[in-house]
Amino acid sequence: MLSGLTDIDKMRELALKYALKNAIDHGGKAKVGPVISKIIGSDPSLRPYAREVAKIVTEVVAEVNKLSVEEQVRLLKEKFPETLEERKAKEVMEGLPPLPNADRYETIVTRFAPNPDFLIHLGNARPAILSYEYARMYKGKMILRFEDTDPRLKSPVLDAYKLIKEDLLWLGVKWDEEYVQSLRMEVYYGIVRDLIKVGGAYVDLCKAEEFRKYRMVRKPCPHREQDPEINLDLWDKMLSGHFREGEAVLRIKTDLNYPDPSVIDWVAFRIIDTDKHPHPLTGSRYIVWPTYNFAAAVDDHLMGVTHILRAKEHMTNTIKQKFLYKHLGWGYPETIHFGRLSLEGFILSKSRIRELIGRYGLKVNDIRFGLIASLRRRGIEPEAIRKLIMEVGVKPIDATISWDNLAAINRKLIDHKTIRLMFVRPLKLIIKGVPKDTYVLEIPNHPSVKDLGTRRLSIKCVKEGVLEVFIDRSDTELFKKRKLVRLMEFLNVTPVEVGNDVVVSKYHSKDLMSARRLNAPIIQWVPARDYVNVSVLNNVGKKLIIERGIAEPYVMSLSEGSKAQFVRFGFVKVERKTRKRVYCIFTHT
Repeated sequence: MLSGLTDIDKMRELALKYALKNAIDHGGKAKVGPVISKIIGSDPSLRPYAREVAKIVTEVVAEVNKLSVEEQVRLLKEKFPETLEERKAKEVMEGLPPLPNADRYETIVTRFAPNPDFLIHLGNARPAILSYEYARMYKGKMILRFEDTDPRLKSPVLDAYKLIKEDLLWLGVKWDEEYVQSLRMEVYYGIVRDLIKVGGAYVDLCKAEEFRKYRMVRKPCPHREQDPEINLDLWDKMLSGHFREGEAVLRIKTDLNYPDPSVIDWVAFRIIDTDKHPHPLTGSRYIVWPTYNFAAAVDDHLMGVTHILRAKEHMTNTIKQKFLYKHLGWGYPETIHFGRLSLEGFILSKSRIRELIGRYGLKVNDIRFGLIASLRRRGIEPEAIRKLIMEVGVKPIDATISWDNLAAINRKLIDHKTIRLMFVRPLKLIIKGVPKDTYVLEIPNHPSVKDLGTRRLSIKCVKEGVLEVFIDRSDTELFKKRKLVRLMEFLNVTPVEVGNDVVVSKYHSKDLMSARRLNAPIIQWVPARDYVNVSVLNNVGKKLIIERGIAEPYVMSLSEGSKAQFVRFGFVKVERKTRKRVYCIFTHT
């Protein structure tokens, strides 16, 4: 028993601290249960006095809930400033707002549940990354669950299971448990029998059009009030193959007067002819398949998911699933619905991407797509995607990300570790009056990062006093307008004659200071006798283009998958090499 004013005062003080914190976390209304849990969790020796603790907490919570949120914050700041600082520090550190009602759960469990009918895109990466980050924030666990129970309309692709996992691991998303719904069919069948027995589901033999008529006038179909034994018998007939596709479905009982007709007695199981539409993992073993809402809802409960993070397009699904939970006496997880995410100028729709691939034979990781595989191919860093998702967070409004924004994040990540090389769309530059026969240059691989080292470039005169190099065609105008032009890390020249196919110049000086005094532009160049052919794949709007040029020979030393910045052109990723050519993907400027 708590004894004396000192013990009771300490308890009230502790109750006030946790009640204020709980109230602020939940819109100004604290709840008794979580506050008690916090107090006993902080001091397990209080367990024997739980009844007295509960009495004090109930009184304190009632007092706190009479205050406005502003008064609650002021009081918490005044009496327990360390709590606000801890809360603020945690939010800043994680970059995400607290999960609702997190203190009600011993372990936070999140999940990412992709349909393996295709690869994941930037929009899918959002719930994956957020679910992972929240699980890590609360030292909980994350589940990866493949939702593959529609072999007819959203037929799973065998390679997608592996490719999705590769994309997630590339993004830095790690999961603690992994499930495949098509391998859990017996679990779902067992739940159905329990559901039928409590009167929460029935087998409907109405034709789809007939049922819709009943639903629109808010009337029950003739099968709705069948005895559970009849429904169990019909269910067994469904499983045995007695009914063909479209002849019977299992429905969840909901509210016949619900405003949204799609919620009314929604379909939980349907028959699919898996001889015609075999499942890639189970073949034709099963013919009765759960819909998304049934399988997802059941698994969230059985797997102990505490918080579901998904797009707001699932809000109606949340409503449907809660009817199922009510029938079975389950508590529904916390749900956070966020807006749709799109990437400006890129295609994210899976159906549209599949259509384009089928019609035009495009690669799955075509750089015009917003798939994670496409962004990875392009040279976007996984950390850039993670930072972008964390910036967008869990806002309920739709968000369109500009490519410039993603590029800016990526640029900051790769700039300090990416070497600079010279690449031109070639136009010959003749330099006359050169004082030396041969120049051997030691060029830094990065203007400010010495750790990236240097590369050696050798240039020899084609005849006495004459050098030839290639410059970029876009720099022709500079030679028409400027009295002096500097070749990067090399020498300064003055224009003599500017033609469409060749520019003639004469040697002026070698030092950088001379160029600076005359405010000379600095341009990239490539030796005329020693270069590598380069093709750069890029997209301009919906069109793919290939920009062909030449680069200095060092580009051949780059490994496939590595990145470089072509000076005054942009960042590129080396995709493949042959003996005669290097093929790159344009990342961004």
